[in-house]
Amino acid sequence: MVPKLARVAVLANLSNSGHDKIVQNVQAAAQKTGVKVTTLEARTPPDIENAFALMIRENVGAVIVAPDAIFTQQTRQIAELTAKNRLPSIYPIRVYPQAGGLMSYGQNRADDYRLAATYVDKIFKGAKPSDLPVEQPTKFELVINGKIAKALGLTIPQALLISADKVIE
Repeated sequence: MVPKLARVAVLANLSNSGHDKIVQNVQAAAQKTGVKVTTLEARTPPDIENAFALMIRENVGAVIVAPDAIFTQQTRQIAELTAKNRLPSIYPIRVYPQAGGLMSYGQNRADDYRLAATYVDKIFKGAKPSDLPVEQPTKFELVINGKIAKALGLTIPQALLISADKVIE
């Protein structure tokens, strides 16, 4: 999506135990392509503001937002900061592109909630939680905000358009 990307930021909450692995995976992928990675930690709305100010000072060309409840609570703030700073962005769930972010790739939360409801139903009907199988998401969705891509002067590659579950126009 972003030709000639040289530097990417990962917005993470490093007190979230899963974020270390996300940062490691981004760094490993970036190393293969020659992209430099800047990890910026945020836990509060002011931290998020400061992280974006640092992204601009460090000439970051795009931002990856790690999945975190703190960031989901600040969806609008993050989407506005990416738009204001003209930063292409990718997120873990579709609410971000719906709020004005560029794109998301991740599991469908509505599917997760439906699955959780079936587990609750089984438990209420007497099933032991320890007898229920652990399930992983099997479907991931790609959502692209075409309006934002156009505003950023980006061309959405045909392969992404074909793969997208939803393109917001």
